[in-house]
Amino acid sequence: MFRQMRRFKQLLSEEETYKIIDDTMYGVLGVMGEDGYPYTVSVNHVRDGNKIYFHSAKAGHKNDAIMANPKVSFHFVDKDDIVGEEYTTYFRSANVFGTATFVEDEEEKVHAFRILCEKTCPEHMHKFEKAMAGSGKNAVVVRVDIEQMTGKESLDLMNSRNK
Repeated sequence: MFRQMRRFKQLLSEEETYKIIDDTMYGVLGVMGEDGYPYTVSVNHVRDGNKIYFHSAKAGHKNDAIMANPKVSFHFVDKDDIVGEEYTTYFRSANVFGTATFVEDEEEKVHAFRILCEKTCPEHMHKFEKAMAGSGKNAVVVRVDIEQMTGKESLDLMNSRNK
């Protein structure tokens, strides 16, 4: 169903791939947009087990695309250092494929918001309940169930780790 990574020697372990997802503050979500054009958008995210959560407004291109086709991709970049003198990039990234679902269960929605806020703005957790009672009511939570993921790093980074 999913392609094997061509440069398999650069494949990161599941643990290292999860670390990239966890350590990055945003990922680029890819959906199938209108008229068959791909649509990508950066979103703050948080991972909980084999699920990735992000929030959204109640309406918009992203939501319409997910409703039409819930299969999505996510891309996360942990490192991206251009090394001009070597004509290369030292990179570390992760790709995820999964199915997106709008979270309807209120308990799951609050849990997702809580862990997202703990990741992105831990210094403001004292205002969490008030925010949920206010603007939280107008937001949507989307869950992506991970079906396949790969992490990859440049040969230069891989070789430097193996020394």
